Amino acid sequence: MRPSVLARGVTGLYLLAFFGFLFGPLFIMVVTALNSSSFPRISPWDCLTFEWFVKLAGDERLHSGLLNSLAIGIIVVILSVSLGLAGALFLARLGPTSRAVVYTVITAPILIPGVVLGISTLIFWDRAAQLVGLGTGSLFYNGIFLTVLGQASFISSYCMLVLIARLQRFDNGQIEAALDLGATNVQAFRRILLPFLKPAIISAAIIAFLASFENYNTTVFTISHLHTFTTIISQKVRLGIDPSISAVAFIIIVLTLIGAMFYEGAHKRAELKKARELPVGNLLRSLFGRNPAMIMGVMVVVATVAGIWLAMGHSAEQCKADLLEQKLERQRQLEERYRQSQPAGGAGEPGTAPASQGLGAGTFGNVFDPKNLEGQAGVGEQGEGAPGAPAEKPGQSTFGNVFDPKNLEGQAGVDGQEETPPAAEEDQQ
Repeated sequence: MRPSVLARGVTGLYLLAFFGFLFGPLFIMVVTALNSSSFPRISPWDCLTFEWFVKLAGDERLHSGLLNSLAIGIIVVILSVSLGLAGALFLARLGPTSRAVVYTVITAPILIPGVVLGISTLIFWDRAAQLVGLGTGSLFYNGIFLTVLGQASFISSYCMLVLIARLQRFDNGQIEAALDLGATNVQAFRRILLPFLKPAIISAAIIAFLASFENYNTTVFTISHLHTFTTIISQKVRLGIDPSISAVAFIIIVLTLIGAMFYEGAHKRAELKKARELPVGNLLRSLFGRNPAMIMGVMVVVATVAGIWLAMGHSAEQCKADLLEQKLERQRQLEERYRQSQPAGGAGEPGTAPASQGLGAGTFGNVFDPKNLEGQAGVGEQGEGAPGAPAEKPGQSTFGNVFDPKNLEGQAGVDGQEETPPAAEEDQQ
């Protein structure tokens, strides 16, 4: 075997193992979302169903958490991109020594655990509310407000890193030339610097939104009594997982692939626009040729559409009924096989017992026989002793006659009458 063939084989196996490690769990979650089993599993396969998507669509609590996550993500994007842009412009104007110190301070929140950031945000704004005399119903105790500030404290550092990487390639001579030609600082920023930073701003906004949407460690301490998408998902996993979680993962994966396909298509279209218009054959070749991501995305979309079309002609309820009938038939066969393996009239055969055994007799003898209680307390109308013995007085049992109602006659009258004290009798005479 030639070394080149061996190298290609080893590379192929490595890539297969690498992508299997990355996408294997995602594939399993996609398949479990379509299985009718009440617990996420692939094998044994029960029935093809979309009931977990229907259950997910009716989860109002998950919907409210999703809306909260979207609202928090949008606000965090605006705040983090603005702070990151300001920090990047500030660092670009500092000297080497001061820049290193400020850079370390600004990027420090990235290295701090999210739990510490969440707790510190909660404590800081609680003290701030007490200093200005605001109560628990004020803005400083609002879960959305605290979550936005807690997330923006470290997400803005991510945005600053993206923007400062773009600023390092900017020629400051363009700003100086614009100022020499009579432009103001605002005009130079809006017409020269901002268009140059536009790709970095878009990238920073996407990173900020995704970091905010999936954040849990900081959010769980600052969200208060409200919920976000990630906190509700974590509660579902902790309290009891069902395939509706797989349905959520399936939807997220499909939306991500569709977004990636649209982005790739727009990027290729922009490249083709720069290189002038090409024939249709060249356009399709440029989109799919040597582009495994686009090919994989199209395959996933086609498989999803085919699965939906197949499920439309499939009755999940009928499949469940047939599956239940198969399980019952298998159980009957096992019971029949067990009866045949037992000797006729044997003690171990289900549903039979020797005629000599009475009620309550079994593996433990007759310890559960109700007649065992006849010697301790009256059963029915029988008293202590053997069956047929005369009935005892009311209240008399194993503890004697301490529960006899007549014992109370000396303390208070029975049947609503009270005893007359001796002194009262003499007065009446």
